[in-house]
Amino acid sequence: MKRLLLALVLVSPFTAMAADKASDKDPFTQGSAKAGESKAAVCAACHGPGGNSAMPDWPKLAGQGSSYIAGQLKDFKSGKRNNPIMAAQVINLTDADFADLGAYYGQQKVTPGLADKAAVATAEPLYRAGDAARGIPACASCHGPKGTGNPAAGYPHVGGQHAKYTATQLTAYKSGERAGTPNGQIMAAVASKLTEQEIQALSSYLNGLH
Repeated sequence: MKRLLLALVLVSPFTAMAADKASDKDPFTQGSAKAGESKAAVCAACHGPGGNSAMPDWPKLAGQGSSYIAGQLKDFKSGKRNNPIMAAQVINLTDADFADLGAYYGQQKVTPGLADKAAVATAEPLYRAGDAARGIPACASCHGPKGTGNPAAGYPHVGGQHAKYTATQLTAYKSGERAGTPNGQIMAAVASKLTEQEIQALSSYLNGLH
């Protein structure tokens, strides 16, 4: 009997994992990647097949944290994040749709770009260690050493993102335009201390980070 109980204990975690896989439920949003794939067809026009946008003005969504994507889509719909184009796209979508889209993009692989070598000297120390004298924390402390983010905390995947898009968003944080959420306020406080040169350098650096 003891041997049988031990076997059940050892097998149960793997059984649970198999059940989760079979159910196709994302652990953070409970969305379905399979359902999200069909819903993402219209998104490909701007964000590219599988979420790898070829246009630097539009972000890559591949590999992004599922909870982050779902949260941002909700913010577009509610107006917490101001973007008329995205607001029109999500107006008729539900929270279940957001969860499915997040689950789908979270399973895709991002295609990294290239960093300008000249940007590394400025960006890497900021990304890895921050600047204590100016009260700038290390970007890696939230976004990870390879820029993969923290899905559980809702911190986004930034590695491989288009430099132009990243620079636009950091500038929006710096101006306070994207300070409408708790995490937005954190980023606004950080970005307000960055120079334009540092924003450009970090954006290029992140494009090649993977």
